[in-house]
This record gives sequence, structure tokens and C-alpha cells, in this order.
Amino acid sequence: MTAPAGDWRLIREESRPGPMQMALDEVAAETAAAGGPATVRTYRWEPSCLTLGYRQDPATVDWGFCEREGIDVTRRQTGGGGIYHDAHGDVAYSIAVPAADVPGALMDCYHRLCEPVLDAFERLGVDADYVDTAVPELYHPACYLRELHPAHDVVAGDAGEPDARRKIAGNAQYRKRDAVIQHGSLSFSVTPERHLETFADPPVTPAAFRDRVVGIDELAAVDRADAVAALEAALAAWVVGDGEGETTDLDRDGSWTEAELARAEELVETKYRADEWVRTRPGDRG
Repeated sequence: MTAPAGDWRLIREESRPGPMQMALDEVAAETAAAGGPATVRTYRWEPSCLTLGYRQDPATVDWGFCEREGIDVTRRQTGGGGIYHDAHGDVAYSIAVPAADVPGALMDCYHRLCEPVLDAFERLGVDADYVDTAVPELYHPACYLRELHPAHDVVAGDAGEPDARRKIAGNAQYRKRDAVIQHGSLSFSVTPERHLETFADPPVTPAAFRDRVVGIDELAAVDRADAVAALEAALAAWVVGDGEGETTDLDRDGSWTEAELARAEELVETKYRADEWVRTRPGDRG
């Protein structure tokens, strides 16, 4: 299966601060909803960033550690727990498409939009797939340590030992203004200690974290640039498809318009860096 027909753009990996990356995801959704091109993109969190789930309690964050280490903190539109996005170890992507062009059922929509993610792992020689059954959580505030769900959690490892397969990618969606935005992270390299230190007193050891999460670099002899290139190639192939049926036009060197960047900067200042958004849960806001 391929992407919906229409005009698409591929925006290749851009290094930006986390609040700007979240703002650009929202802007891409607005553009798709308004009849502009749908967007597939890859991005790098620069500097490293902790993103909180939409309803996550800010008290679960070690704010002092993040400030001392120069780690950005923002809040996602999507649910789940916090994710530490290492500037080197995390490979991020997002897809923004009109809601009318994708399945309305959540599971079907996830599986449609996750197709290029699984293709990227195949291109890298990593045996990855959705987790077969739910896996109990280890620590609720940390997204990677929550219960693994067959809808959107991807695990990898030895296919002959399903119980030993570890999480390698997470994906999440939200709908906004008649558009669907899905974003996710592929773990290239895992640093359990640093990930856990962004949280306030997590009752999980680095060894337990590593038993749950695996990086591409542990399973394939590739560097980070290879992982990014494989993901970009998979996204492009998903959009273009086999050339049959309706025509899909892809700008492989896509970019943001000046208006989109201005809108994103506005969202950074009024939302994704604002204490009211980042340090306050939705139900607690005045």
C-alpha cells in the first residue's frame, strides 16, 4: 500500500530545537488541511530534547538536570510519556496528510502511516515489526517504558526469540483541523543513563532500560547517516508507490515557505516554549 495520491513534499533532515520541531509538525498539518502539499520529513533534535506527553505531569521531570545539561523540554500534542530525544541517538520523522485521505479507524491509520517505518528497518537489515502482544509497563512517565502496544510500538531483535525483542521505534498521532499528523522516533543509539536522568527519581535501572529498548547500531553495521538515508528513501518510496493508479507528485527537495516558518516561530513563542504549555498539564491550566 502507498501514500494517498496528491501533492507531497519530502523535507530532508533538519536540525532544529525541539519546540521548533513540534511547531513545524503542527504547521505541516495546517498546510495539508488547507489544501497545500502533504509532508513527509525527517529531523534531528538539536540540542537534545525531552518531549512530554500531552497530559504528562511536569513533576515527573528533573528540570534541574535538563537545565544543567542543556536539554530542551517541550510538550507534544500526542499522548504517552516523556521521551528523551538524543541529538545523535534519535532519528525522527513525521507525516502530515489530510484526514480524509487516511483510514478513520485508529489502528488502520497507524498501520498505513507506519509502512515506511517498517520499510526503513528492512532496508537497514533490521528484523523489526509491531510487538505481537501487549508488554507490561516498567515506569509510566517514560514513554519507552510504558506498556508496549501492538498498534504503534515496533520491536526488533531475533525473530526466533520473540520474548527477547526490544522496542526500537515508537509512533504517535493526533488530528488537527482536518489533518492527521503522525510523528515518531527510531532509536539509532541508546543511552539509558541519560534518558533516565531526565526524569525525577525513576525506579528503573539502566540495565532494565536496556532490556526494554534497543538501538539500530546494536543490530546492524550502519552509521546514523545510513539510518537517516534509509528512512528518507522509505518515505519517498511510500509516497510514490509503484506508479499505478492515481498520480502522486513528490517534491524530493521540499522546503518550508516563509509563511510556514513565520507561523512556526509564532507557535514556538506562544506555545511550545511557553511555561503554560510545557510546565502545566492541560486540566490544570487556567
